[in-house]
Amino acid sequence: MTGWLQPTPSTAHSGAECFDALILDASLRQSLVSVRSLGKRGLCVAALDAADGLPAFSSRWCRRAFICPAEESAGYTAHLRELLDRTPIDVLVPSSDRTIAFLREHREVLERRVRIAMSNEAALAVAISKQQTLAIATRLGIRVPPTVPVETVAEVPFALKTIGLPAVVKPSESWVRGRGQGTRVVCTVVTTPDEALQAIASLTRLGGTPLVQPLLSGRREAVSLLYANGRIHARFAQWAKRTAPPLGGESVLRQSIAIPPDIGEQAERLVREIGLEGYSEVEFRRDEAGTPYLMEINPRLSASVEVAVRSGVDFPYLLHQWARGGPIDVIDTYRVGGWMRHLRGDIMTTLAAVRHRGRPEVSSPLAAVVGFGMSFFQVMSYDYLDWSDPVPAAKAIAAFVREAANVAFTRAFQ
Repeated sequence: MTGWLQPTPSTAHSGAECFDALILDASLRQSLVSVRSLGKRGLCVAALDAADGLPAFSSRWCRRAFICPAEESAGYTAHLRELLDRTPIDVLVPSSDRTIAFLREHREVLERRVRIAMSNEAALAVAISKQQTLAIATRLGIRVPPTVPVETVAEVPFALKTIGLPAVVKPSESWVRGRGQGTRVVCTVVTTPDEALQAIASLTRLGGTPLVQPLLSGRREAVSLLYANGRIHARFAQWAKRTAPPLGGESVLRQSIAIPPDIGEQAERLVREIGLEGYSEVEFRRDEAGTPYLMEINPRLSASVEVAVRSGVDFPYLLHQWARGGPIDVIDTYRVGGWMRHLRGDIMTTLAAVRHRGRPEVSSPLAAVVGFGMSFFQVMSYDYLDWSDPVPAAKAIAAFVREAANVAFTRAFQ
């Protein structure tokens, strides 16, 4: 079972334009990938976000762009309900932690109107919580980093004595609510007790429970799966050479690889145990000896999913098939060795290496600049760039140029 209720038809839909899918979070890279993936297969696709002029909206495969209030505003729920009441939409496809949190909160009401491409609530609750995920992994015999949960800053000395420095401070959940507002929080590398206190105090103020773990320096690998009805319908693996931010961020330079036997088996076992249907990305980090440790599970389309699609594993389409409750294709093979680059993110990663020189999680400035330049001599694909659909790339480039110009102008007159 996919965890959704059959939507009730509405007479208000009579004569309205129909859509096979509404892609939420249109500002994200993976949302553009979803629009293209479904549109190329002949499905009628719309996209939704709070901002206008986004790359996904300008795709030739996007039949309609819907502008909505920000999710943190009271108008977002009313707007989405009204949209679903007047527009026949088969499947909602979310792609961000923020939207997943919103849909979970309003799931019962929304699923009377539309199918939602996310797993059942029990599985989501486990996958979104790093503590619960690591606990289940430990029970299954999957290696996890030594982890100390910290409720208050008073517990920081004990955590650092147990883990040592440098250490990683990470939230138990990537999206937390504090002071009535939702916030996406990321991992932080700390090298001193003062940095640890500041990082943990910041997270505890938001109401979360920070986790302290040792800093692992090996390769970052991830296994993506489409699991449904007790079967793995597709598998894919990649490694991230660079991410933004440098630790635990979205991959900006990644390569498709054959599924490593160790983490491939572990990822499948974990997803089956949780019962996490639909798409998921299981992330691992290796230590210096090459031993893999589980980091987390992302129960949503990841920012790096385009490398899978271009390698022959069309996860957005498989996710749509699953959400509709019909037959799901099975993909047994894919192309390995293909590189994919998010140029804007790679630029930001290189600049971060220069600004934060000497930090344990970043390359030296020289290595970062040389690596950035050498990547242009590798055969690879680029996020946003699809010669059959060129306008989104032009939009993305224009937005980046405007942002860079604004930053330069502001700094010049400070």
